[in-house]
Amino acid sequence: MTLRTQNPLAYHREVRLIDEAATVSLGQQLAQRLSAPQVVYLQGELGAGKTTFSRGFLRGRGHVGSVKSPTYTLVEPYEHLAEGPVFHLDLYRLGDPGELEYLGLEDYLSAQAILLIEWPERAAQQLPRPDLEITLALSVPAIPAVTAAVAGRIATVRASSEPVLEGLGGA
Repeated sequence: MTLRTQNPLAYHREVRLIDEAATVSLGQQLAQRLSAPQVVYLQGELGAGKTTFSRGFLRGRGHVGSVKSPTYTLVEPYEHLAEGPVFHLDLYRLGDPGELEYLGLEDYLSAQAILLIEWPERAAQQLPRPDLEITLALSVPAIPAVTAAVAGRIATVRASSEPVLEGLGGA
């Protein structure tokens, strides 16, 4: 079900992700629907699947190598993709939001690229509004003995246009 809200990301859809493959698949689906420039916020607790989603997204844009988490480097560039560059930022270890200037945020924004930004709340005042926002959360198991790995995840995808969300699903 797609609901309309009162913010620029007026449409949203929840997608159940039963396993890692479903998270990768969601990333691939969205990668094929977006064209640069775009700012994509990835939100969720540690271990929620943000980097797994990013791996799927990058594969969906044609990247065939490994995908490293930018936890320590803060930015991983993927500049030689046929569909245009993607910059994967992880702001979890950002010491001060002002560091974004030194990281070259303005250069990334002017590169006609897609920016995947994990932990955007760490620099909310310095970042542009997102064109797409994905929030990943562990599903709460109905049975306490069921582990989170079995329960899967829920992705809430918010977008400014409904066509981005049509037909989205897990694996």
